[in-house]
Amino acid sequence: MIEQDTIRLLRECDAGVKMGVASIDEVMNYVKDEELKECLNKCKDEHEDLKVKIQELLDRYHDEGKEPAPMAKGMSWVKTNVKLAMNESDETIADLITDGCDMGVKSLNKYLNQYEAADEVSKDIAKKLIKLEEDLTKDIQKFL
Repeated sequence: MIEQDTIRLLRECDAGVKMGVASIDEVMNYVKDEELKECLNKCKDEHEDLKVKIQELLDRYHDEGKEPAPMAKGMSWVKTNVKLAMNESDETIADLITDGCDMGVKSLNKYLNQYEAADEVSKDIAKKLIKLEEDLTKDIQKFL
């Protein structure tokens, strides 16, 4: 049970990290404020670092990880592009990223509770990812 929950939690973290990186990449060309750009780049780098750690752990279990759900990626892409087409501003970007972070935090907490038998290393990774999302939300509040 421990190994199964560990793999499942790592898969969800993997999908979450990939979704976070993709979301940041999607808005970067629209960011005007250098401080916001710096916040997003820093968070993206931290996501990439976690992605490497997650992949190393998944490799130990001979698991390929998980891609974000196509429907979630598609809906995110549509929402982002529609909102930016209507209002291409740093405020819009901060709003979109905040919504994404909130969804990520909610999902990851759900998976932490669901896969409670996961090992502590995997739980710590999930908690680090949650903290990254929460910190980014705080850092970009001034742009809302």
